[in-house]
Amino acid sequence: MAWYEGAFFYQIFPDRFFRAGPPGKPAPAGPLEPWEAPPTLRGFKGGTLWGVAEKIPYLAELGVEALYLNPIFASTANHRYHTVDYFQVDPLLGGNAAFRHLLEVAHAHGIRVILDGVFNHTGRGFFAFQHLLENGEQSPYRDWYHVKGFPLHAYSPHPNYEAWWGNPELPKLKVETPAVREYLLAVAEHWIRFGADGWRLDVPNEIPDPEFWRAFRRRVKGANPEAYIVGEIWEEADFWLQGDMFDATMNYPLARAVLGFVGGEALDQELAGRCGFGRIEPLQALAFSHRLENLFARYRPEVVRAQMNLLTSHDTPRLLTLLRGSLERARLALSLLFLLPGSPTVYYGEEVGMEGGLDPDNRGGMVWAEERWRKELWETVRRLAHLRKEHPGLRTAPYGRVYAVDGHLAFTRGPYLVVVNATPRPFPQDIPLHGALPRGAQAVDLLSGALCVPKGGRLCGPELPPFSVAVWAEI
Repeated sequence: MAWYEGAFFYQIFPDRFFRAGPPGKPAPAGPLEPWEAPPTLRGFKGGTLWGVAEKIPYLAELGVEALYLNPIFASTANHRYHTVDYFQVDPLLGGNAAFRHLLEVAHAHGIRVILDGVFNHTGRGFFAFQHLLENGEQSPYRDWYHVKGFPLHAYSPHPNYEAWWGNPELPKLKVETPAVREYLLAVAEHWIRFGADGWRLDVPNEIPDPEFWRAFRRRVKGANPEAYIVGEIWEEADFWLQGDMFDATMNYPLARAVLGFVGGEALDQELAGRCGFGRIEPLQALAFSHRLENLFARYRPEVVRAQMNLLTSHDTPRLLTLLRGSLERARLALSLLFLLPGSPTVYYGEEVGMEGGLDPDNRGGMVWAEERWRKELWETVRRLAHLRKEHPGLRTAPYGRVYAVDGHLAFTRGPYLVVVNATPRPFPQDIPLHGALPRGAQAVDLLSGALCVPKGGRLCGPELPPFSVAVWAEI
C-alpha cells in the first residue's frame, strides 16, 4: 500500500507559520507585517522554511505524517501563486538551502513533504513574460503565452492576453507549446529528484490536456515511483483518477458533506456561499451516509484511501468561523475527518482553533501562544491521529453503514464500530449491530475507555454526549 493512503497531512502557508533562520539572498531590507496583525492581501509576515523545520517536533507530536506546503518558489505575492522562478525557492522563505534543511529534518522524523505546483499560469515577473514585455512580438517567447495583441497591457484591468480569471498579474501559459511543456515537466522532475515527495497541482482542470498530465505523471513517477500526485479539483473527479494522471484529488465534496451533517443551524451558509464551497446542503445521518457511500463507490479502493480529505484550506474560511464558534461541532467535524476513509488533511491552525473568514482573513499568523489555544481541538486531532497509527484498520478499511437515524450514525471500519452523535442531546447507544461486533464479546470505546457487552444483537453502550463519537473495538 502506498505511504500516502490514509496518511495524516498538514497544510502550511509558509509565510504565516513561523519565523526562524536567515533569509535567502537577496535578503529583504524592509519591514515585515506584524505577526499578530490582521493579515492583508499584500503584506508579508516573514515565515520561513527554516521556521517550518524548527516546528517539526510539534508536528510529529501532533501525529502529522506529511506536509502540504503552499507554493514556495520565488514570487512577488505572499501566497506565491505568482511564480517568478520555478527553480528557485523564494529568498524570503530562506531559499533552496532552507528547503534542503526542511526536507532533511522532516524525513528524519518520518514526515513527507509535497509541493504546490502552479503550472497553469505564471507571475508577470517570470522571465518569458518579461521578455515579451520588453521585446513585443519579436520575442522568441511569444508562443509561451496566449497573446491577443501588442504591446501587452500587463498593468491594465483588461489584459490583451489570457490570464487566470482575467487577472493581469497571472498570465496563462500556453502549455501546448513544446518548449513550455518540456520546461514544466523538467520543473516537476527536478524537485522530486531534489527530495520532495509529491505535488499538489493548482487548478489542473484549467489545463484540460490529458496528455500533458499523463506525461507529468510519467516524469514524476519516473523520478520517484512513490511520489504522490494530488489535483485541486473541487467536484467529483472520475476523469482524473483513472490511474494515468492523479493519485487523488482534494476532497471538497467530502468536506461539504461533513459540514452539512455537523454544522446544523451553527453553519454560516452565507459565508460558505462566498467561497468555493457554495451552498452547503444540511444533511441528516442517512443522507450524509448516502453522500459518503456515493463518494466512496465512485473510485477504486486505493483512490478512496489516497483522497486528500479536508474540511478547510487557504481557499475557504476557517472551520471555527464557518461553525460560528461552536467548539463541540468543530471537534466532531475533525473527528469524522480522521475516522473516514482517506488521508485526513488539517489546515494549519485549525487544531488550535484559529479563526478567519474569506481571504486574506483565513491566512493569519499561526498562534503559538498555548494559552490562546482551544486545547480540546488540539487534543482531538492528536488523539485521533495517534489512534489511526495504533489501529491500522482505521486507515485502510472501507466504510460500512450500520445505523443512520436523524443525527445519529454508526458505521464500521473493518473490525471497528464508530458511533456518531451529531445532535445537542445525549444519545443512548442502544442500536442494532447487524453483525458489526461479535455477539457476547466485550467491547471497549477506544476514546473514552467505556466498556460494554453487546446483547441481543444490540450495542447497549452508555449515553454518548452531544456532538461526540465513540470508537468500539472487541477486547
